[in-house]
Amino acid sequence: MRCPFCGNDDTQVKDSRPTEDNSAIRRRRFCPKCGARFTTFERVQLRELTVVKRDGHREPFDRDKLVRSMRLALQKRAVDEDRIERMVNAMVRRLETSGETDIASETVGEMVMQQLATVDLVGYIRYASVYKNFREVNDFNEFIEALRPSET
Repeated sequence: MRCPFCGNDDTQVKDSRPTEDNSAIRRRRFCPKCGARFTTFERVQLRELTVVKRDGHREPFDRDKLVRSMRLALQKRAVDEDRIERMVNAMVRRLETSGETDIASETVGEMVMQQLATVDLVGYIRYASVYKNFREVNDFNEFIEALRPSET
C-alpha cells in the first residue's frame, strides 16, 4: 500500500481487525520513510459495477461517492457514522448481488432515498432536493406535502 503522505510503496501493517459490522478489515499502517500512520479498509468486491447516467455516459461505481452524498445530506443531523456505513454496505451488497453489472443512476438514487427516509426526514428532503433537482420553493412544498399522511 502506498503512503498517502510521501508516496512510499513500502508501508507496514501494524494492526488488523474487522470493522464492527464485519464488512471490512481495518488496517493501521505505518510508513518507515516519513513516519506517518494511516488507516486502510479492505472490502470484498463481488463484481465490477458501472453506473449509467441519465445522459447515457457510464462511470465505474464509486462507493466513496455514495458515502459522501449521504454524509452531506445528513450533515449536522443526529445520525452516526456507523449507521451511514451500514446503510451504504447494505446498498452496495444489494447492487452486487442483483446480478447486473450496469446500474442506472436512478436506481442508486432511489435506494439512497429509501434508506434516508427511514433514518432522517431532513436528510431525505436534502438529498431529494438535489436528486430531483428542485428549482423553486414550491418544489419543496409539494414534496413535503406528499410526505404528510392524508387526513381521512
